[in-house]
Order: sequence, then structure tokens, then C-alpha cells
Amino acid sequence: MDWSFQITPPTGEGEELWDVAIIGGGPAGTTAAIYTARSNLKTLVIDKGIANGALGITSKIANYPGILGEISGEELLRRMRQQAISFGAVFVQDRIQATDLQSDPKVLFGNAGTYTARAVIIATGSMGRGNRVRGEDRLLGRGVSYCATCDAAFFRGEEVAVVGNTEEAVEEALFLTQFVSKVHFLSPKKELHADADLVQELTSHPGVVMYWGLTLREVLGEERVEAIRYRTPIGTEETLPVAGVFIYLQGGHPITDFLAGQLPLSEGGCLMVDSEYQTAIAGVYAVGDVLCNHVKQAVVAAAEGAVAAMAVEKRLRGRKKLVADWSK
Repeated sequence: MDWSFQITPPTGEGEELWDVAIIGGGPAGTTAAIYTARSNLKTLVIDKGIANGALGITSKIANYPGILGEISGEELLRRMRQQAISFGAVFVQDRIQATDLQSDPKVLFGNAGTYTARAVIIATGSMGRGNRVRGEDRLLGRGVSYCATCDAAFFRGEEVAVVGNTEEAVEEALFLTQFVSKVHFLSPKKELHADADLVQELTSHPGVVMYWGLTLREVLGEERVEAIRYRTPIGTEETLPVAGVFIYLQGGHPITDFLAGQLPLSEGGCLMVDSEYQTAIAGVYAVGDVLCNHVKQAVVAAAEGAVAAMAVEKRLRGRKKLVADWSK
């Protein structure tokens, strides 16, 4: 499926001030964008890709209000995104690596650019990884990477591994083929959650070797990555010599690493908010699965996104109360 008609390339560093920047394009973030854009707030949504979140990889949904019969999570998100875009919201495909939320305006640092906004809504979900494999943290920046577009050139002519089964992993692996001699693609499952055309391009690429049903166990090396160790479907363990490993695994941990301790977290690693979904920093809101007390249903996430969006509109326009307008 071609999403290019919906994705706007980043405009570059410091060129544009947004009223609200939303990090995450799942049901919470996209619903927030529908409401803020409909309220004539200049709205930016920064998302890693429609097939990379919990809803995007859900094959069947049968209980979303107003949708008769079954629908895939990807199709539901596509409709939400189209609605937000129709009201003026702009989507960029990027991954936020760091933020300065105390500044005014607030600054978000992505792989593809830097974004500034008067308010921020965090809707990054809970598919982050709480536990790293042995050697991953020690060799981070010395062969371990989470961003091929950032680091591919450092591995020119080398053999590298990509670990994951999401659309992000597939896209990053294809990007790497422009630089490296060989990509070893390790999928933890026997299928890839990605656009069919991208999967076909990856699996037929002469510079890619596919491995199915493997579990990454350890990253090996002294000063730099020298190899990875993985478990096969039959329980044996093998070692694969590589110069680098790009890891795109998903877990069930709230994705907050890009905040670098700027916001307090609960014991479960979730962001804490007030009744309007505002965090401890004024003008910064959080919704969806990144909250511990959140019921993990798309309709609940969408409702939280709507409330946070109205709270943002109230704050930016200097009003004291939320104004619920059913026409919006």
C-alpha cells in the first residue's frame, strides 16, 4: 500500500513553529490530531509508520463504534489519518530521539529533522522494550544502532544484521542495502508485519539473507560489535559474524526513552497525568498506552486523545474551561 500521498517530508530544522506536535500516530495521537486540526490549530503528527504500532499490526477489529463487521487495525488507522489530514493535520514519518520539553517553544529532535511546537502530546504507546539482550547496552553506538538512516554510512561495505519483523525494520533494512555488502535479516516470527510490496522487495533482494523464527540472545564484541548470537526455532544457538546490528524489536514497555528523565514515571514506567492528560510539565500531554491506568482498547485511546486535544486548545487560546462542541 502506498502511503506517500499522506506523508509530508520534514521541512527542515527550525523552519516552522507548530501549535501542537503529536508524537505517535496510533488511535490516541491521530484522534488528537483530528480535534486540534479541526480547531484550526497548526498540527503536526510525527510517527514511525502506520504498521509499527499495536493497532497497526492488529489483523481484525470487530468492536470499534460505527464500524460494522471486521476491519484491520491498519485500515482503521488509515481512515483516521485521512480524516485528520482533511482537517489540515500534517504527518511526517520520523522517529523522535530526544526532546527539550522545558523550553518555549518545545523542541523535538528526530532522525530526519528538528521540530518546534507550543504544545506536545505524547502518544507513543507501549511497544517499547524493557529488557535488552546481553551486550546491547555496552555496545550501543559501537555497532549497535536503532537507526539505519542515521548510521548506515558507518558500515559501508560491511555485513550487518537487522532484527525485527515490523515495517520499520523492513524499510531500514532496504535502506542499508545501499551501503553494506550484505544484510542478515532476523525475524523473530515467520511473517513480517509490513506492506506486501516492501516484503517482496526485501525477500527478493540479492543483498539480503532472511532468517525466520529466530531469537536474538547476545551481541558479541570487545570494543565494537563482532557478532551476534541467536537461538533457532529448534532450540540450538548459533553465532553470526557481523560488523553491526540494527535492532527493531517490540515489547510491552511504555515508550519513553526519548524523554531522558524530563518527566516522572510510575513504578511501571508509565507517564503520569492529570484529569486533562497533562503531565508534570505545562503544555505537555500524554495519552494512550503510554499511561499505566489506560485500558488497552482503541476506542479508549481515541477518547483520551480527544480530551487532551481539547485541553491543548483551551491552554493555547487562554480559556479556563474545556468547550465541548458536538459539531466538531
